[in-house]
Amino acid sequence: MKRKRITQLFPALLPIREWQKKKCFYLKMKFDGNVYAFETKEEKMPYEVFSSSSVMINKDSGFDIKYQINKVYNLKIASRPVNNIVIKPGETFSFWKLVKDADKHERYKDGLNLVDGKITGSYGGGLCQLSNMLFWLFLHTPLTIVERHSHSTEYFPPNNESEPYGVDATIAEGWLDLKVRNDTNASFQISISFDDECMFGKIYSDFKPEYKYDIFNKGLSYYKRKGKIYQSTFVCLNKTNIKTKENEEVLLYKNVCEIGYALSNNILIKEGWV
Repeated sequence: MKRKRITQLFPALLPIREWQKKKCFYLKMKFDGNVYAFETKEEKMPYEVFSSSSVMINKDSGFDIKYQINKVYNLKIASRPVNNIVIKPGETFSFWKLVKDADKHERYKDGLNLVDGKITGSYGGGLCQLSNMLFWLFLHTPLTIVERHSHSTEYFPPNNESEPYGVDATIAEGWLDLKVRNDTNASFQISISFDDECMFGKIYSDFKPEYKYDIFNKGLSYYKRKGKIYQSTFVCLNKTNIKTKENEEVLLYKNVCEIGYALSNNILIKEGWV
């Protein structure tokens, strides 16, 4: 049996533990030697590098639709300090460095969050959709991924089945961040906008893009172990020189997560471990 954390045995200690973790989290960033991006620029840079969109309301979540509506509200608040941020050469982008005070004047609402292995409504829930979007944008640039964490469990099927698996990026203030570093000579600018149904992400640069990036899966498979279903896949990158058309295939990472929703009957599930 898995041992319970001290905060599970004594829930009253949880606020103290969270306060402690957040203090240490930001103190570490203060002295880690990185120069963090903070400057914004209203005027868009001349070259669009990549764009994407994401449907915000999942009507098949199985939970009260109010949490989906609240998530949209939360996403709009959290996106404000990220929108138009410029990542200059040598700078590092940190999700939490920018978003930590986003709710200072306008409080988040309860959205869906993973808490102790269960999906539940909690304050500020749903912000992972923004970090997912940002990570997807970053994968299509020469920016260097410094920190990224996958969800341990995927509870909902993907809204867009044409996108590869394993390209999510979960965040938890005080514990998990999304960071990228600009090791190039170009600057990059993030743009986040919304309509009634979708969140839109774009990334711009002050230099014309040299490469085109395509993300894809290799070795996608499903395994069953101790009654749980796991998905395993390699996330790969095809990097193509726009001028010469020469391309290079790069293995980025292996992604493994538990699947918490019903899979189609035609999917092969093997016995064993990933």
